[in-house]
Amino acid sequence: MSTNFSDDEVTIIQEPRLWRDERWTAQVIKNEDDEGWAVAMTLVGESEPALVGPWTMGRDKKNPKPLDAAAFHTLVKTASEVLRRHEQQLHAKLHKSVKVDTPAGRIQVLLDIVPDEDNPYATLSARNEQGETLAQVRVAASFRLTDTSAAAWVEGEFQQPPR
Repeated sequence: MSTNFSDDEVTIIQEPRLWRDERWTAQVIKNEDDEGWAVAMTLVGESEPALVGPWTMGRDKKNPKPLDAAAFHTLVKTASEVLRRHEQQLHAKLHKSVKVDTPAGRIQVLLDIVPDEDNPYATLSARNEQGETLAQVRVAASFRLTDTSAAAWVEGEFQQPPR
């Protein structure tokens, strides 16, 4: 079953080896590593699949089991979770935070990396317990935020850290 929409919309497809909705495409492909089949889940607009996994053989033990609505929805849920975990890992890699206890109270030191292809950099900032920014400096994207480096920056009265 195929439904065509205007050029701005995605074509909905529901075929044995290819399903597509507004966001995802599931395509059953020959598994190059063995005799079996795999399914690739690709987000609309992306060139690479978010998920590739094994796919069940059909009853004849030669051809893949056809895609259906239940399988497609399960695949969408799994692929969406893979993307969500990837985004969480990327966020954790680019945004780090450490807390430093001082006589004036606890200070949160944050490192936010900007992964620019030509000129990556990071912003090192400090906030008090009320969330007010106490200091902010630009540092190299390779700056390592640790308990020790955060404490040294706070104790040094937020001077530009050495490169």
